[in-house]
Amino acid sequence: MADRQIAAIPRGAFVRMTLGAAMISTTSIFVRWAHVAPTTSAFYRMLFGGIMLFVLLLARRQWRRPSLGELLVLTLPALTFGVDLMMWHRSIREVGPGLATLLGNLQVFIMAGVGIAFYRERPGWRFGLGVMLALAGLYLLVGVGWDKLTPAYHFGVVLGLLTGVAYAVFMLSLRRAQLRSARLTPEWTLCLVSVLCAIALGGAVAVEDAGYAIPDTQSWLSLLGLGLFGQVLGWVLIARAMPQLPASLVGLLLLLQPVLSFLLDVILFARPTVATDWIGLALSLVGIFIASSRRRGPEAS
Repeated sequence: MADRQIAAIPRGAFVRMTLGAAMISTTSIFVRWAHVAPTTSAFYRMLFGGIMLFVLLLARRQWRRPSLGELLVLTLPALTFGVDLMMWHRSIREVGPGLATLLGNLQVFIMAGVGIAFYRERPGWRFGLGVMLALAGLYLLVGVGWDKLTPAYHFGVVLGLLTGVAYAVFMLSLRRAQLRSARLTPEWTLCLVSVLCAIALGGAVAVEDAGYAIPDTQSWLSLLGLGLFGQVLGWVLIARAMPQLPASLVGLLLLLQPVLSFLLDVILFARPTVATDWIGLALSLVGIFIASSRRRGPEAS
């Protein structure tokens, strides 16, 4: 039976999902490489990504002018995603790409909490076990020796956790928007959200006086890579693969993002680690997976 289920999984979708998750994992690395302020890097991610998606839609003859109603319904997802990026990019600066990405992925529990509180969903034992494992892992990663960490590191951890809250609101509001309009295809929706988010973040850059200048070649390449891999290729591949794969497999493959981000943080930025860090990472990832796969039936989209 297991062999038949594995054989039934479309290989192309599996490959696209894996590549998409791997590409998304590089976003925190590009943020770290860019010599600009956190809000500035978020602005250019959305600006470059939106332009690239617009060109892609034009090349495929899939672009159409949005209505005012469609723009309005996508405003909340765009604003919440902008807040998400502003906090996440600051968290990356303070605690590193690996831990910041893992903290953001705890949005799984926020999403589940909303389902329990507002939609009367029954969490089940999987959710409870997932919460306990994730908290145990998080304690091993940042709780041990917490009083020895700097205030800036503490702030980065808090921002990483708040990133998960903002991302959960983004996902919920985007899902609601897509349910209200059948014309919101993945690429077209992502393009509009990117442009609207870029406009909001551009205003935030001005308010913060963070500056729009891109100082050097490394920053240009990093920000272009951030837009291409993080905002375009990664999400397009994931959006196309998700409907063809079982929900549990999607959840497992998406965990490649925090795993690869953590590994790249260790390899590229010499993040100091001890055995408890790796145990904490493993426990958190297992907890996230168990909680996100608590339902075996097909999910609404």
